Amino acid sequence: METEIPAMLNAHSVAHGTRFTFHSSRMRMKTVKKEELAAMDSESDRCALELSDARVDVLGYACLVAIMSMGKSYHRVSQERLHGRTVENGAPAPVVTSAGALVDALHVIGAKRIAVVAPYMKPLTQLVIDYIEHEGIKVSDSRALEIPDNIMVGRHDPANLPSIVAGMDLKDADAVVLSACVQMPSLPSIAEVEARTGRPVITAAVATTYAMLTALDLNTRVPGAGALLSGAFGKNAAAAPHAKLRAAG
Repeated sequence: METEIPAMLNAHSVAHGTRFTFHSSRMRMKTVKKEELAAMDSESDRCALELSDARVDVLGYACLVAIMSMGKSYHRVSQERLHGRTVENGAPAPVVTSAGALVDALHVIGAKRIAVVAPYMKPLTQLVIDYIEHEGIKVSDSRALEIPDNIMVGRHDPANLPSIVAGMDLKDADAVVLSACVQMPSLPSIAEVEARTGRPVITAAVATTYAMLTALDLNTRVPGAGALLSGAFGKNAAAAPHAKLRAAG
């Protein structure tokens, strides 16, 4: 959340003359397992309240698997509740979650069947698959990289991703989710995987950026960020001069 999303927003600034400020509040987690994810999610209300003090224009909840581990369709519950915290604080702002953003993005590009790469252990990866399929999108193949340590997820080399995807069965896939986790870097490999596979490539970070730009009613073209942010989807009018964002996670 604090690396690739700001990188895409910086690229947006260069392309469109926008200016963003980025504010973050952290929910603690060391090991990516269900118990710690639930404890982390319980801190999201505090984060929303703290960051709404900055009178931000949109809030983004980073951790995809924390949302998906709380039960099917939970991103809708979370988004509504956290928006309520901003309203109570006198600073109403829309809330997007990376989980909801990913699902919505796949619908935006019309994907019916996808291949997914996730850093999680196999049980959590299956939970993510079940969540996505509950939203009407079939996961035709997946890879669980089984990285339990949250810090190591963030240090996974994105240069490994093209070879991982090359070993997957994509014949029935309409799109590739190159990273079903905002924490796992993937931005440098998106263009290469799109070129190799001939399919649109989406990541949790790309989807969250798209959702934020859409919520801000800004142009959704970000150079170098793949098909979703190519400008083919969403608003392409001139960008507004200034917007503030908040990230929790």
